[in-house]
Amino acid sequence: MTESPTGVDRNPAPRPLQSDPPAESLRTRLLRHGFNLLPAYRGTGARVDHIGANWRYVRVRLPCNWRTRNAVGTTFGGSLYGAVDPVYMIMLRRILGDRFTVWDKSAAIEFIEPGRDTLYAEFTLADDEIETLREDLAPGDSVDREYLVSLVDETGTVHAACEKTVYVRRDE
Repeated sequence: MTESPTGVDRNPAPRPLQSDPPAESLRTRLLRHGFNLLPAYRGTGARVDHIGANWRYVRVRLPCNWRTRNAVGTTFGGSLYGAVDPVYMIMLRRILGDRFTVWDKSAAIEFIEPGRDTLYAEFTLADDEIETLREDLAPGDSVDREYLVSLVDETGTVHAACEKTVYVRRDE
C-alpha cells in the first residue's frame, strides 16, 4: 500500500459492496429521484442508487456506456470524479441541518485501474463522526474533514479512489 503525493492510497484494498444497505424512506427515495434529474449531476452519467433513511449511507452507480466512455473505451475520468463530487457535502448538509455551513473544499482523485464495467461508490458517515461535528464545533468555529471514497466494480476491485476535503462551520 503506497500513498500518492495527494494523500490518496494508490492501492486500496478491495471493497465489496454492502449486501444489505440501510433501508430508504419514502422521503429519501423521492429526493434520490429528484437528485438524479439535476442537469449537472445527470451529465456525469452516474445515478444515485440508494440513500439510507438517515442520510448516513449513499450508493452511486456509474455505468460504462456511450455517455461515459472515453476515446479508449474506458470510463471517462470526468465522469468518475463527477459521480462522487457532491455526495459527502450533500450528506452532511442534510444530516447537520441549517445551523451548519458545509462546502466542498478540495479533492484529489487517483485513477488506479481502467473501468470497463459499471462502477459503484458507497458513502458512509458514522454516528460518532456526526456527533463529533455537533459537539466539538462552537458557534463560529470551523473544521475541514477528509473522506475517502472508492469506485469499485461488482467484485470490489478498486478502479479509482477520491479523497474529498469538506469544510464544516457551525453558524449559530
